[in-house]
Amino acid sequence: MAVADLIGAAVGVILLVIVAYLLVGSVLSTAQIVSSAQKSATLLQEQQLKTDFTISNATMIDTSDFNCTISNTGNEVISDFTHMDVIVYDSGSNTYNLYPYSSSTVGNPGTWTIINQGHDVIHQLELDPGNSYIIEVMTTGSSPAWFQVTTGNGVYASAFLL
Repeated sequence: MAVADLIGAAVGVILLVIVAYLLVGSVLSTAQIVSSAQKSATLLQEQQLKTDFTISNATMIDTSDFNCTISNTGNEVISDFTHMDVIVYDSGSNTYNLYPYSSSTVGNPGTWTIINQGHDVIHQLELDPGNSYIIEVMTTGSSPAWFQVTTGNGVYASAFLL
């Protein structure tokens, strides 16, 4: 009978050690995941603080299309154009429309594209600090009046169309 009690106690201790090992392992894993998420959020906030750009020379091409110059005035390279959007307010229909980036040199209606990269020969399709791009927005509305360009990390600038 004493042997049965000894075996039962040993199994109980082994089970307690296994449960403690699993519990500590899951706590350490969760702490590592939370720490990694906080580090990523901090890096994104730093990147957002360094990003800045201005819009100038916004001119209508015809009744629905326009172009403008985007100048990088921040310290961060702007390169993720697929996640940049242009929001246009159409005063004729009183609506806001979202226009995604088109990498094609000939823009399609409902998109925006880069039509002039300036003298950017080193980092093509990366808007370095101090450089400017000319973009063209092909709207689907009849009378665009205002627009906003928003980067992938949430920094934006806006301008009125004359």
